[in-house]
Amino acid sequence: MGIEIERKFLVTGDDWRAAAHAVIPMAQGYLNDTASIDSGAQKASVRVRIQGDEAFLNMKSREIGHTRQEFDYPIPVEDARALLALCVGGLIDKRRHLVHHAGLLWEVDEFLGDNAGLVVAEVELDQADQAIDLPSWVGEEVTDQVRYYNLALAANPYRRWP
Repeated sequence: MGIEIERKFLVTGDDWRAAAHAVIPMAQGYLNDTASIDSGAQKASVRVRIQGDEAFLNMKSREIGHTRQEFDYPIPVEDARALLALCVGGLIDKRRHLVHHAGLLWEVDEFLGDNAGLVVAEVELDQADQAIDLPSWVGEEVTDQVRYYNLALAANPYRRWP
């Protein structure tokens, strides 16, 4: 079993672009929705993701905050395409930019489609209380704000926010 320790921040400005060393196109969807999680009927999100020429099936426990159980398995891309057609809610379309800063790898997600305009940076940590040096382009921390979770963005895209 994997444990994910991740913090999430809004991104301010474009200074991160010059530091990005890779860009990965991603399409993802969910086989369950926020209602099944919120009601307690299910205790994990089930995600299908195609990133570049690879695909994954992912289950992540639903806890608010920075630490969750995570299970991630490679699957054939053709299977992922078929599973994406079965997903509920909208699909998430984004570009993930990889940026190294102060010894950590930051993933800057630039959302497209119904979530265009939203840019979020995530950093995975080894320990929940690990100190991090925030880049200048990192703004408000949104780790505990459920509406920024990709599962929530599939159901309630950024373009619908007031």
